[in-house]
Amino acid sequence: MPSHPFAVANFRFFWVARLSAMLGQMAMVIVIGWQVYDIARRTMSIQDASLQLGLIGLAQFLPLMVLSLAAGWVADRIDRRWIGRAALALEAGCAATLAWLTWTDTISLPALFGIAALLGVARAFAGPALGALAPNLVPRELLPTAIALSSLAWQGGTVIGPAMGGYLYGAADWLAYAVSAGLFLLSFLMLMLISPVPRPPAAPGNPWAQMVDGLHYVRRNRLVLGAISLDLFAVLLGGATAMLPVYARDVLHVGADGLGHLRAAPAVGAVLIAVLFSWRPLKRDVGTKMLLAVAGFGLATIVFGLAGPVMVSLAGPGMVGSDFAPAVMISLAALFLLGAADMVSVYVRQSLIQIYTPDAMRGRVGAVSTLFISGSNELGEAESGFLAALIGPVAAVVGGGIGAILVTALWAKLFPELRRARTFDPPATLE
Repeated sequence: MPSHPFAVANFRFFWVARLSAMLGQMAMVIVIGWQVYDIARRTMSIQDASLQLGLIGLAQFLPLMVLSLAAGWVADRIDRRWIGRAALALEAGCAATLAWLTWTDTISLPALFGIAALLGVARAFAGPALGALAPNLVPRELLPTAIALSSLAWQGGTVIGPAMGGYLYGAADWLAYAVSAGLFLLSFLMLMLISPVPRPPAAPGNPWAQMVDGLHYVRRNRLVLGAISLDLFAVLLGGATAMLPVYARDVLHVGADGLGHLRAAPAVGAVLIAVLFSWRPLKRDVGTKMLLAVAGFGLATIVFGLAGPVMVSLAGPGMVGSDFAPAVMISLAALFLLGAADMVSVYVRQSLIQIYTPDAMRGRVGAVSTLFISGSNELGEAESGFLAALIGPVAAVVGGGIGAILVTALWAKLFPELRRARTFDPPATLE
């Protein structure tokens, strides 16, 4: 038996595919957000332009909401490699289209919203398929380490992608999209190299009933339900990243380059935690550590939200305006800690879900998880945008951080199974 996931060729191809796809996705996300806000600010107020950031998150979430159950069912019946390949091909097409529209100076809000929706379609199918594929590539004993390495690829792309997107956009506004298209094609080629993997036989039965089985399984397994729903509500409320274009342009005054730094800061923290877990995986009190991490996520969100405005009010505008201004440095540190805390939660949640779910159900349960995660991200962005339009971006960020802490305390009481989860050892029924 291999002693490390990288000793398995299929996992190496999968890891490179995940890294290159995340680089492309995050480079696109940062530029899409910037273009949406920048175009909107030409004719709208700060609050109205913030609302557009919320709507772009909603445009990506709606396809996920509609398609997730069907995508999970497909992932349990069709070769998961081909589903991932098709999704990556669609993302490559979206990136190439945005590159062309930007290069020809015909980019517009309707085009950005339409392509964001197509990206949501691609993610609806890629999430459950690739999430269910990963456990098939390594022995179960190596799965926690494989999850940490997969998270490292994901967060590595999240670290480098935003900065790369910001710098490429600064060099030529179409270049970030063109490079993203190339990265998606590389990811597609890596998935083509993965050899066939064994899959459980597809169970006969009514397709709709089988789709709903994923929801039923999550509802019955309170440990899985608690882990997934905690992420949904905590990140839904604490969606500070949706407001980063607002903070970069109108609060911290650091511009597009500074936006890349702000977007990369949480991923730097997450990468360091992922590296740590790939070397020394968590083994004890995993549920309690996840709850503490989510509470830390909320606290870091509050610090980020207040750093710029409070320091400017106390010491004047010299606190912002450059990468080394005191308020900017504190904001970057808070985002770093936010990302580190989120990585602990992601690592524990994904390990529990993958290990506690039978392989025949992983596609459908993964679809539910993808729906919840996307709900926390895209709906969190929409919620932050809508709330910012009502009460302002700073109040929206701080209020979200407070909400994340309150949700953690409530979930610790509602789901004692989370506090009782000591290790990643699977139940006997999955042996």
